[in-house]
Amino acid sequence: MIKAPRGTHDILPSESYRWHAVEEQIRKICQCFGYKEIRTPMFESTELFERGVGDTTDVVQKEMYTFLDKGGRSITLKPEGTAGIVRSFIENSIYANPQPTKLYYLYPCFRYEKPQAGRLREFHQFGVEVFGSHTASMDAEVIGLAMSLLSRLGITGIELNINSIGCPKCRKEYNEKLKDYFRPHLGELCETCQERFEKNPLRILDCKSAECKKIYESAPVLLDHICDECKDHFESLKKYLEIMEIPYNIDATIVRGLDYYTKTVFEIISKNEGSEGTICGGGRYDGLIEEVGGPKMPGVGFGMGLERLLLVLESIGKLPENEECPDIFIANIGDAADMFVQKLVLDLRKSGIAAERDYLERSVKAQMKYANKLNAKFSAVIGDDDIAAGKASVKNMTTGEATEVLFADMAEYLNNLLK
Repeated sequence: MIKAPRGTHDILPSESYRWHAVEEQIRKICQCFGYKEIRTPMFESTELFERGVGDTTDVVQKEMYTFLDKGGRSITLKPEGTAGIVRSFIENSIYANPQPTKLYYLYPCFRYEKPQAGRLREFHQFGVEVFGSHTASMDAEVIGLAMSLLSRLGITGIELNINSIGCPKCRKEYNEKLKDYFRPHLGELCETCQERFEKNPLRILDCKSAECKKIYESAPVLLDHICDECKDHFESLKKYLEIMEIPYNIDATIVRGLDYYTKTVFEIISKNEGSEGTICGGGRYDGLIEEVGGPKMPGVGFGMGLERLLLVLESIGKLPENEECPDIFIANIGDAADMFVQKLVLDLRKSGIAAERDYLERSVKAQMKYANKLNAKFSAVIGDDDIAAGKASVKNMTTGEATEVLFADMAEYLNNLLK
């Protein structure tokens, strides 16, 4: 039997309603904050991620699904959301519009890494990107959107951690301090970090190797070496978060795993048993648009994995209820009723009613048993006498109360009850 590729997951009808419910809340909160949806191709030129994400990151070095197409071009399934949106922002000259540009996305991404709970090789990501604003108030808005969504979903037991990783100017000086610190320990670092030492020593602080962690525990802290401009930005961010009543911790170890970040970086962590770990991460990337070939323009955003989000909801018993059930199930008795119900169900659907019927020629008893399994809100049984009378008894499946309703009025009757 052919099975799904390792690290992928079928989202079955028995669980897809959870995704729909979460995605609906995402769209609602983005509308409230003034963000518009953008959809970019599933694959991009490999060069986009090498330039945008950074060729010293684990994503580019180890995790990308890259292949040559039939024209010999190097193509990569997108491993993250930001770079493709930046490319679209430039290519479609959106930078010429009044700024800021506030966008959100919902789509699959792909990374070749070891599958684990809440982390797959094909995963689904919600993210926002804002272009054109350099202010800390926009950083705070982006964080506020993420926290508002989690609150709307009923998620508790989370922490917001923030940091500043400075700008290219102060980070260049800090990188030299890091090199001075790591040089005596170079032979003790893992092979990947030895390569990072020359190209981008900051990446060493993102290494998950236990040996490297021990070494960098006493390394100089970047937050202590940022320039005055970056300090002012960080102080402003803290004030905005405080005025918005968003609790936060300062975590000087956050550097994020992608090269494009500048100044603000943040993570939202779940402390809930069974779903511990990062559920949202992001920050500011003021040089990315220019790096990819666009004008000098700042940006800020975040990414949130939907698999991780659903894992957190499950761990705290807050998975959405299944509300995707028929409004009415209509059973039939006899051939004439079978034909009549076929047309009636179609008419109800045209009026916005989620109507269902039997398609397996079951007995009336079996049809009603099936209606219960579908969690239908209402039901009706139609036979020849009902057709002649032009009406049927509509039963509330929760209360058991039944009401005679004319077929001509059934759509209006149900719509009034379902409001």
